[in-house]
Amino acid sequence: MNKIETFQQFLTTHSAEISLWGFIFNLILATFLSFILSKVYIRYGSTLSNRRMFAWNFIMITMTTMLIITVVKSSLALSLGLVGALSIVRFRAAIKDPEELSYLFLAIALGLGFGADQRVITTIAFLIIITVIIFRKKALKSVEEQNLFLTINVTKNPNNVQLDEIIKTLKTTCNGINLRRFDETSEQLEATFQVMLENYEELDRCKKELQKLSPEISITFLDHKGMI
Repeated sequence: MNKIETFQQFLTTHSAEISLWGFIFNLILATFLSFILSKVYIRYGSTLSNRRMFAWNFIMITMTTMLIITVVKSSLALSLGLVGALSIVRFRAAIKDPEELSYLFLAIALGLGFGADQRVITTIAFLIIITVIIFRKKALKSVEEQNLFLTINVTKNPNNVQLDEIIKTLKTTCNGINLRRFDETSEQLEATFQVMLENYEELDRCKKELQKLSPEISITFLDHKGMI
């Protein structure tokens, strides 16, 4: 019984002091780096969603994560309470592209690092990761400029069009394809591909072949900077 009382007393009394000025400095630095992350995502991201609107979430996620970690690390009791709270709360977000998830993890990592007061390691790791992202984007720029986003939408009789038929048609008309998103319901079929076409003749041939699959099919070609 004495051991239980000692452990309970340890949980209620064991806490670490949080430096106010250190917390403020870490919060400002975390906010600044998350702002840089949002700008990098807007400039070098390749997702189809509204990147500018989605990127502003990084600042809030980083600051909130840092606040939670800073408060929780000061008390073992709060750490155990956080585990119970997270078992009750369920976070569900519509992540439609793995790239969005990777940037979210990076924003959370910033909050974790600065919340644990590891500002030097966190800053260095962040700069290295950002450098890799920018270098990779510039290295693949010549290839990505040839890629187009193709969205296929069928709102009438979607069961008449199968995904394997679409892929087979694209393989015969495109130099390369990559499925980025696929949604299918009883009322609608929507698929987004990243396709490589060398010229407008290939684009026109791809469009005509897809239209043969169904008269109700809707086709949209986009590049990463806007409509063709």
